[in-house]
Amino acid sequence: MKLAGAVVLLMVLTGSETTQGTGGSGPSPSPGARPAVKKELPWLNVPGGRMKTTLFYGPWQCRREFMNGCQQECASEGYKLMGCMWLADFKFDWEGSLVVLPAPVKAGSRYGIYHCCCKFPTRTKAENEAARNEWRNGMRAFRNAWTEKFGEWPVESGKAWPGHHIRDLWHWGAPLDGNNIIPAEPTVHDVFNREYPKCYDGQAPWNSVGPNLPYTDN
Repeated sequence: MKLAGAVVLLMVLTGSETTQGTGGSGPSPSPGARPAVKKELPWLNVPGGRMKTTLFYGPWQCRREFMNGCQQECASEGYKLMGCMWLADFKFDWEGSLVVLPAPVKAGSRYGIYHCCCKFPTRTKAENEAARNEWRNGMRAFRNAWTEKFGEWPVESGKAWPGHHIRDLWHWGAPLDGNNIIPAEPTVHDVFNREYPKCYDGQAPWNSVGPNLPYTDN
């Protein structure tokens, strides 16, 4: 669920294939899978080579391991699990050379982003507006920092994509936490905002487990 630099760091330092979320290039999509909303970012120079980030967007029902993770996460914080929403997959491709092996190397990693709809407390209207202002005041710097780490923050028709808070501000999501914000394609962001209340209310389909790999890459 978190988008910390650990996945990218492991990929860059070891050059090995790592997976989290969709199983990398292993399993084929489940029957009936459809293409995801896809955004391919430009190559980004990183130590030892270059990296490309490709974004795939749902939302989809959570696979079993994500739902199990949410059961544990909610319980550890003392809340009931209402649902789970698989928001996106980030695919990282890296190519370059390793210090220990001065030869061309290619590697890949995939990272699933999902949200646990625990029965969280909510902010008051004033608290929520304060959190939103914190995000508005810091979002330009946040987008710049994200660009340096993953590639250019997506822009459409000259306007930056919205930043989606994985744990929403209303339910005490952190306004500027790098692990809590992803760029979201505008129409997909609208879907996220529309479906979140259903997930928190324990409504279908977010209250049940979905397929292991619900989309194709093309």
